Order: sequence, then structure tokens, then C-alpha cells
Amino acid sequence: MTNEATLTEPARAESAMGLAEAVLPVLAEHAAAADETAAFPVESVAALRASGLLGLLVPQAHGGLSGGPADLAEVAQVLAGGCLSTAMIWAMHCQQVDALVRFAPPGLSGRLLPRIAAGELLLASITTEPTGGGVLTSASSPLGEAGERLRLDRLAPIVTGGEHADGFLVTMRDSAGATDNRVTLVYADREQVGIETTSGWNPMGMRGTHSVGMAVRGDLPVEQVVGQRGAYREIAVDSMIPLAHIGWSACWLGAARSALSEVVALSRSRRRPSSLDPGSELFTERLARARIDLELVSAYLDKVVTEVGVLRAAGRSLDNPATQIHLNSLKVAAAELTFSAVDRLVQLTGLATGYLRGSAIPLERHFRDLRSASLNFANDRLLKAIGSLSVLDRSVRLV
Repeated sequence: MTNEATLTEPARAESAMGLAEAVLPVLAEHAAAADETAAFPVESVAALRASGLLGLLVPQAHGGLSGGPADLAEVAQVLAGGCLSTAMIWAMHCQQVDALVRFAPPGLSGRLLPRIAAGELLLASITTEPTGGGVLTSASSPLGEAGERLRLDRLAPIVTGGEHADGFLVTMRDSAGATDNRVTLVYADREQVGIETTSGWNPMGMRGTHSVGMAVRGDLPVEQVVGQRGAYREIAVDSMIPLAHIGWSACWLGAARSALSEVVALSRSRRRPSSLDPGSELFTERLARARIDLELVSAYLDKVVTEVGVLRAAGRSLDNPATQIHLNSLKVAAAELTFSAVDRLVQLTGLATGYLRGSAIPLERHFRDLRSASLNFANDRLLKAIGSLSVLDRSVRLV
């Protein structure tokens, strides 16, 4: 691999994209099997480990690629073109990496980041609870005290890739006497905790993410607290939520763009079915509307990534109404418009090509996968947040 310590920013981005293009055939090869069996894409994640892409956001000083949100967005689109489930597992891993890079104490980051860069440590997040309504900045399960150690006893209904992760970032109520909004983030290595799978995973789409329910229990050193105790909100607002919305949106865009590319290629090939007539006005109008959906998502994603990058470079928080509106709007728009685009392509290509499993283009899988986008941190919840924040942004600062 190129000596990343000598790379300029454009060269680093080119290197990361090259790595993504190199593993893309592996992801594409195993995507259908992961979907068919609702199994974790072991071979695809192994390729990501070997590529160095688990360390995309790890600083060069720790052996990583020193990437940022823009690199995450670009690489996620490429990977999702091969397998959306694998791309989402990777993007959510990167979300956790960003939190460690920005908020972990030096001793902890010094131990974990080189392992991540070497492909040894795949991260998963445990932030959902059986109750709580999906509010990331509140938690009901309390951290316990066991002498000079912290006691973890946590149930989570959904942990993406949890059975195959090497470490976890876990949100906990800071103590039994703390309020629900006093949330602490802790790191738990797989070898430090006992894990029990409490529910399976047999969904309509995103089947390869293997997002099972889990119970995690164990005692941890106090040095594995990430950020300040009780102050998880800062990590969520400045790192985990923005990286999630950028990463997810980029993944959805990459999958939908791949679908559009395949439809265009099929319409120009000798294998073109008779029902697909590129000379008809109906074809061109539907193709145009699918393209417009993706153009809008791509442009908005680019603007939001730029805004986050500018604020981070200036050392400023993302905790202002306009930026939070933009991040939430990105997620809502990307979820709705990428699904809309693929829905249009299914209608355009018809029953045999667009709807049946095993057709020349996996539009049916893309359709099922992208239907989950508006449910993954529900759009309804984000729309309420956007409306409330809009009252606070009296200047109406658009992206």
C-alpha cells in the first residue's frame, strides 16, 4: 500500500477510492447470498478488513488514512454499489471510529486506533433500547459500580453486525441515580463482555446487516469511558449523528445510482427486453425523474458534507439549529428520494426485469433495501425535530 503519511489530501482521497474500487467486485459477488440467507457478509467484510478501509477515518499517526466526512461519503457510495448491507455495516463502523478519534482519552485511542487501521477491530454501536422511542441522547440502563470498574448490563433490540463485531460503543445512563439524559458512552471489547443473542433477523430488506438483538454484560475499566461522563450529547451532536446521516445517505445514494446505471446499460445492450424501449417518451420521462431524484440527493449531500467540514476545520460545534436542520433534512431527503428513484425504475423496467427476483438487474433487492431508509432512525421523528428547530432559526439559513 502507498505510504499514507506522505499523501496530500487529493492523493489520500484518490487512494481511498482506489481501495473501494478494488474491493467492489467482492461485495457484488456475495451480495445476493447475504440477502437470500439474511447472513452477515463475512467475505465482504473480510475484504474491507484487508483493504485498510476500516481505518479510513483513523489519523495517519495511528496507521490510518486520515479521511474525513467527504471521504466517507465518496467511499460509501462506491461500496453500496456492490452491496448496500456491507456498505451500511462499514459506514456505521466509521461513525464509531469518528467518535473515538474525536473524544476517546489518549490511552484508549492509542490502543484502539492502530487495531482499527490494521483491520483487526470492527466496531458496532449499542445505542437502541427496548424502550425509549429511539432518542439517542437518553438512556435507561444504568452503569453500575464494581470497585474501580464499571459494570455493564445492557439489552439492545437491534445491533447491526453485533455477532461479528470485535468491539462496541455502548450508551448507558450514567448511574442508577442519574436522569435519563445523563448519558455516558463506554467502549467494550468483545473479550471483556459476555454476549447473548436475544432475537434473530429476518427482515424485508437490508438482510445482510444481520442486526440482531443482544444482551451485553461485563465489567470495564473506567478508562474506557469515551468523552466526559454524562455528556454523551456532545458526542452525538458533533460526531455520531452527523456521521450517521452522511454515511447512510451516501450508502443509499450509491445503491440507487448503481441501479440507475444498470438500467441505462441494459437499455443500450443487446439483452434489452422488448418492454424496455429507450425511444419512447414514457421511458425518457421516467428515467429523467429518477435521475433528478438522485441529482438532488447528491447535491444536498455535497453541501452538507462541506458545511460539516468547514465547521470542524474552524473548531466549531455542529450544535446550532441551521446545521442540525441541514443534517436531518439530508437524511429525510436521501431516504425518500433514493427509494423514489428505484421505485420509478421498477415501474420503468416492468414485471420481469424490475419486480422478479433473479432478473438481470437486482432492482427488487434495491427496492426492499431502500424501503428501510425512512424507517432507519424514523423520518417521522426527524421531521418533528426539523419543525421544532425551524422555529429557532429565525434567519432561515438554508444549506
